[in-house]
Amino acid sequence: MLDGELAEIVENLRVIGSDVDDVEVKKAAGGLPRSIRETLSAFANTHGGTLILGLDETSGFSPTGIADPAKMTADLASLCSTDMYPELRPLIKVHQFEGVALVVAEVPAIEPALKPCYCRGAGMSKGSYVRVGDGDRRLSSYEVQLILASRGQPRDDEQPVPGITLADLDQGLTEAFLMRLRATRPYAFGDLDRTAVLRRTKVLVDDGAGADAVSVAGLLALGVYPQEHFPQLMLTFVHYPTSAGADVVTGDRFLDNVLVEGPIPTMVREALSAIRRNMQRRSVVVGAGRADTWEYPEPALREAVVNALVHRDLSSAARGAQVQVEMYPDRLVVRNPGGLFGPVTVDNLAEEGISSARNATLMKMLEDVPIAGGTRTVCENRGSGIRTMLESLRAARMSPPQFVDAIGSFGVTFPNHTLLSDAVVQWVAALGERGLSDSQCLALAALKNGDVLDNQSYRAATGVDSRVATAELQDLVARELVVQSGTRRWARYQLSDSLTSPHAESPDGNGRRADRRDALLAALGEDTLSRSELAQRTGLLDGTVRRWLGVLRKEGTVEAIGASSSKNVKYRRTGKGYLPPSEPIGD
Repeated sequence: MLDGELAEIVENLRVIGSDVDDVEVKKAAGGLPRSIRETLSAFANTHGGTLILGLDETSGFSPTGIADPAKMTADLASLCSTDMYPELRPLIKVHQFEGVALVVAEVPAIEPALKPCYCRGAGMSKGSYVRVGDGDRRLSSYEVQLILASRGQPRDDEQPVPGITLADLDQGLTEAFLMRLRATRPYAFGDLDRTAVLRRTKVLVDDGAGADAVSVAGLLALGVYPQEHFPQLMLTFVHYPTSAGADVVTGDRFLDNVLVEGPIPTMVREALSAIRRNMQRRSVVVGAGRADTWEYPEPALREAVVNALVHRDLSSAARGAQVQVEMYPDRLVVRNPGGLFGPVTVDNLAEEGISSARNATLMKMLEDVPIAGGTRTVCENRGSGIRTMLESLRAARMSPPQFVDAIGSFGVTFPNHTLLSDAVVQWVAALGERGLSDSQCLALAALKNGDVLDNQSYRAATGVDSRVATAELQDLVARELVVQSGTRRWARYQLSDSLTSPHAESPDGNGRRADRRDALLAALGEDTLSRSELAQRTGLLDGTVRRWLGVLRKEGTVEAIGASSSKNVKYRRTGKGYLPPSEPIGD
């Protein structure tokens, strides 16, 4: 890490006002704090991170320094190799910062096959941590078990269910499954009899005594009533009256409460039916018109329900927990036991080519089992389900879902609002900003709804790539519609104060943003100035100066002196007047 990078990290911490998920600050005035072991474990088990010793978070991240940085460096390196398992080898350096010495350690994440990293003294079950927000959270015994299971491919779905035979399978689902396999893959199943096909697909497995038994996957995919043997391998749907749950005023605990059972194809159908029965319809703006739609698009709901049922943890420790769907006035939550598996993370969920299945045999099976009452198979969108979810939400002009991976569980939350309602469309139009892209309008609508965006959430909401997202966000900042806090990976964007004021719909009294041409022309006067000099004189952001200089040059009131591609280009007035602020301004 360079000194400049350290200065940027600290500056962003001061802006944010707290530690972040990949940076931990400790004063360390009396030597290495005991809690440092927890942070090292958490960084190693999550995405890695930076540990800074010699800063005081309680006093605005002021530098207190390390009295003996050489000894601190040696002690930290020794602790990483002797107190942590597996041993950690962070890059540790001493930096001079604001007149004092800081010790900075860059801790890499360890390979999945080596997780969890834990404190030797506490042991694996009590000494393993993960990073959650700006803190370190100890893993439960169940979460440690899940991490250990993720070192390889879990086989819980292939376990035999004692006493279950072909008579316990739904004959209609089973026949549809067999017919599809023989039709789509005759090279593998065309010449096999019924029992041989079921063995090859692992619907039937060896029971350990040489006889056939139905597997857990076979029972969940094709069984008549799997809950007879696994009562909690089901789904519950609850519709709550308030955003906090029960209504304490009326005493109503819920508006609807449904227990959904049966094989997975049936549970998918019944869960969607329960959600649909509790949804309302509303109007959204589509192009130049309006369309009636459900509160939540069905493709997104279907993918969320299917993923929860198919990817849930099926180990013995989790068979007492069910998939949960909770509907509130402001959101819908789908949650399942077991977090993300393999290389999949919240950050890369929607990326093409990133796919991993905890229950690989069950998922493979359900690619050829239709949802009850239809022809669509349960896992029709294997590998693209999250992208389908995001695309359907964008088409409905809704915010992207929030994904929460807590190792022991995984949740998807759909906010219940449409971004482009009539009121929001009118609000965006009242800004009087020409040249805004559709994705920028969607982002403004999301911000108007109270969201705070970063590059990743902007991409999720709009579907554009990272390069376009960066350019469009910077353009919104230059237009003074959006303010940026932090830089680079810490950059966050929210509406400017003027747009959240009581008169935000008409910032300058005429329905448009403030006009900066007078300020720039006054700053130029008779001088010839660079863009940076104009920014210094006016107090405006560089991007804002660049934008309004473009407007003035297009109108012919300002001209550039020198090559326009040079960062040192100067500008001067031409003496020509410009359109008064009451006229529209083109971009």
